[in-house]
Amino acid sequence: MIKFPGFGQRNNEGPPDLDEVFRDLSKKINNLFGGSGGGSNTPSKNMDFPILPIIGLVALVWLATGFYIVDQGSRGVVLRFGQHVETTLPGPRWHIPFPVESVENVNLEQVRTIEVGYRSAEGGSTRSKEPRESLMLTDDENIIDLQFAVQYNLKDVEDFQFKNRSTEDGVRGVAETAIREIVGKSRMDFALYEGREEIAVRAKKLMQEVLDRYDSGINVVNVTMQNAQPPEQVQAAFDDAVKAKQDLERQKNEGQAYANDVIPKARGTASRLAEEAAGYKLRVENEAKGNANRFDQVLTQYNKAPEVTRQRLYIDAQEQILSNTSKVLVDQKGGNSLLYLPLDKLMERSGVGSQTAAPATKSAGSEPMQVDIDTDRSRDAFRSRDRDER
Repeated sequence: MIKFPGFGQRNNEGPPDLDEVFRDLSKKINNLFGGSGGGSNTPSKNMDFPILPIIGLVALVWLATGFYIVDQGSRGVVLRFGQHVETTLPGPRWHIPFPVESVENVNLEQVRTIEVGYRSAEGGSTRSKEPRESLMLTDDENIIDLQFAVQYNLKDVEDFQFKNRSTEDGVRGVAETAIREIVGKSRMDFALYEGREEIAVRAKKLMQEVLDRYDSGINVVNVTMQNAQPPEQVQAAFDDAVKAKQDLERQKNEGQAYANDVIPKARGTASRLAEEAAGYKLRVENEAKGNANRFDQVLTQYNKAPEVTRQRLYIDAQEQILSNTSKVLVDQKGGNSLLYLPLDKLMERSGVGSQTAAPATKSAGSEPMQVDIDTDRSRDAFRSRDRDER
């Protein structure tokens, strides 16, 4: 321990002489490094040790500790005796070394994540629930268990460093408040199923508004819904209700599918019947017009030759009537007997059939008809029976 002369003296003498203090200090240093020291009457020999270059070297080392590098995507916050002086951009920088100034590197682009309603263990393999955060009340007075994660980064270094005390707790509180407000205005089915994405978007917007109102310097990147379900105590009853709703939707879909199958067929049948009716109407009208035109033509010919037209009409009518019968009446010239010829039986035997039966009619003055042996026998039998009756 170095003791300076005059220090610790109890007399009332004045302050120690500075020259004497430096001489004693130089002597002590020379003795420490093996230098030869003289008496107190040789001050020049006591100052052989180069103290000023050492002090300069120490000063250079101290000044060199003020150099620092700000990484890309980060900002350097320079504090002078704890007070903010400036914010530096990425790159090599210098500040007055400690203890005058200090620098804190703050990463702006790093995405930080907080979990609301659950906590993940290291590695993310297991989760533990936080019922105080996850249980929420919906607009229709139902309780749901909602878990979500919030990702955020920084957009203002000064606000983040000097206007936040506990950033993670603050963001978690704002996230929980925003989700509870949105879920409290939504129905349970909307929050559990079709409205999950919408709730996440609305929560992100509301969180950003609240954080900006408090000048937190935080930018909300994303809100991800992890799990949404009823409480475990009513999970079984809720599953039954969900299955009933699914059955209802299934039956509705089946009914709609049946309607989609039947209605087009009915419409097609109705359209077909309408088209057939229109075709039938057109056909009847055309036939009526054709008959009317034919009647007009017949009337014209009748006016020109009434007897010939009348005879022609009679023959056509007889031909049309007799073409549908299998019996033939033959009028013999100069005879009084009416012969019956079973041509239908004869045609069946010959294999012609009733479809190719063509009645043969012979008027008076024609040549005698040639028939086979069966026809002669039938005629002889008919004449013998006629004679017996006479």
